[in-house]
Amino acid sequence: MNVARRVLTSLGLLGLLSFAVYVGVDLLPGDPISSRLGPTASAARIAELRHHLGLDRPVLIRYAEWVAGLARGDLGVSASGRPVSEMLSDRVGNSALLAGIASALLAPLSLALGLWAAWRRGKAADVAVSAGALLLVSVPEFVVAGALVVVFAVTLRVLPAVSLLPVGAGPLARPEVLVLPVLSLLLVGLAYAVRVIRAAASATLTGSAVEFLRLNGASGARVMRRAVIPAVLPVAVQVWLVTAVAFAGGAVLVEKVFGYPGIGELLVASVQSGDLPVVQALVLILGAAMLGALVLADLGVVLLTPRLRTAVGT
Repeated sequence: MNVARRVLTSLGLLGLLSFAVYVGVDLLPGDPISSRLGPTASAARIAELRHHLGLDRPVLIRYAEWVAGLARGDLGVSASGRPVSEMLSDRVGNSALLAGIASALLAPLSLALGLWAAWRRGKAADVAVSAGALLLVSVPEFVVAGALVVVFAVTLRVLPAVSLLPVGAGPLARPEVLVLPVLSLLLVGLAYAVRVIRAAASATLTGSAVEFLRLNGASGARVMRRAVIPAVLPVAVQVWLVTAVAFAGGAVLVEKVFGYPGIGELLVASVQSGDLPVVQALVLILGAAMLGALVLADLGVVLLTPRLRTAVGT
């Protein structure tokens, strides 16, 4: 499959994703108008607001108008009257910063730990790394976040428990508020990546290529450089890309725990208030980012695996 076909397939999937997101969010249980106006609102007032927001029209017509707006870069208008793009501008950047820092730390740490555990497989170091990774991968992000708050904010009092920022200031103005949210995401993502990389490296270390190098007197460093790392990198890149996008999704709960001003807090508040345009935009952005990461991961495997490069144009 060539690159153009991959892109076209991804665009088709993105179209299906947009439809599923819009209709799925529209079908969420509960009435956003009633939840906004309260239980004492009259039927006439509810009908008036539904007409004002266009919610009394067929869902397919509203979906077509929404897609037309997306094509113009218009994410719609929130139930509060503010443009959705304006509400997301700062928050998406804050969440991207959180995911970006966690991803930048994830790649070297997971590669080093995964290769080290594979090289020492069956020994105490491997058992410790594997057991720690299994424990962390079994625990949700918000539980890890809560444990970090107890240790570093409540017990040691070296880091803030809540990511409070001055009005108009970004997270980089107070870097200390980033430490616990980044660490919460990193620990869970690191556990998964280390397990995958260790498995790939272990399989390579028992293969014929490594045996050939060892029979020819190659040092451990050369075996890693010539055989293990090239074999592991395609798998590692896939894991890193997908995990980087998963950081943005996983940050929803982590941001809520720390009060971090990202998309997580906004998404939870929008779901609770029934602000459908904001929910639809956020879910579509996260879904499109994951789809893009999967496409890049597939292309990365082709580019990093020499025997597959010739298949790119076929």
